[in-house]
Parts: sequence; C-alpha cells; structure tokens
Amino acid sequence: MNTGIEPVRGKVARVLSEREVAINRGSNDGVELGMRFNILNSETQEIKDPDTGETLGHVERAKIPVRVTSVYDRLAVATTFRFRRVNVGGKGLGIGGFNPPIWRNRYETVGENGAKSKGDEAEFSKPVAIGDPVVQIIEPEAAAARESARAGATA
Repeated sequence: MNTGIEPVRGKVARVLSEREVAINRGSNDGVELGMRFNILNSETQEIKDPDTGETLGHVERAKIPVRVTSVYDRLAVATTFRFRRVNVGGKGLGIGGFNPPIWRNRYETVGENGAKSKGDEAEFSKPVAIGDPVVQIIEPEAAAARESARAGATA
C-alpha cells in the first residue's frame, strides 16, 4: 500500500545501551517523539526470478523496531519496546509445596541475534551497529490521519 508519505531515513549514529540507540535524524528532519523506526540490516537481500535468473529487486530486512524517546535538532534517541513475558520464578507444585510463577517482561535488546538464515543466503541477524540504516515505520492509519490534518490546514 502506498501511503504517499515518504518515510524518514537515517542511520544509527551510536549504540547508547543494550536498549537505546541514537539516530542521525532529529526535529530538523521531521522526527517527532513517539515515532517508530526499523533498524535495518546494512546489506539487502537480492531477489532473483527462479525461472529467468533476472534480479527482481532487493529486500530490506529489519533487525529490530525502536521508538523515539528524545528528539533534538539533529538527532534522536530511540529505545526498544517489544518484550516477552518470562517466568523467572516457580514452576507450580514441587518439593516443599506450591511455587507460584513470577512473571517478568524481558525487552528485546539491540545486541540480540534473531533467527539466522540457512543455506547459501547471507546471515541477516547481526547485532545493531553504527551505520546501520533506519527507516520510519508508517502505519496506514497514521498516514491517513496526517494527510487529513494537512488537508485541513491548507483549506
């Protein structure tokens, strides 16, 4: 679906912590608090037609999504926000009685490796690094709301 809105693109300028990165785009580039970005693999995957061998295009693969938590003129700080619930406590009934589960949220980190490709394909699950491309995630609903607001402002 083409939203008609060009996403903000930039690069990771620095890995600040296990969950935070600085990107080289800020308010001067249209970045706003709460925007979400995908940190991409620095290499794209070439897709070839299995019948002709012709290159059909290249696919950008996301490493991890992040959400902007601080915005400056020329940079923004973004943090991971996805998590999974993990039992770090009991397993129910056991020796000594009932041990209730203790649930904690474990957030994704920028240094984690995800699923690795198999075969002769490149590995696309490396930790986040300086220079990795970032691209704004544009949801269709958000794009429609922005277009509606712009249309109202110009009327």
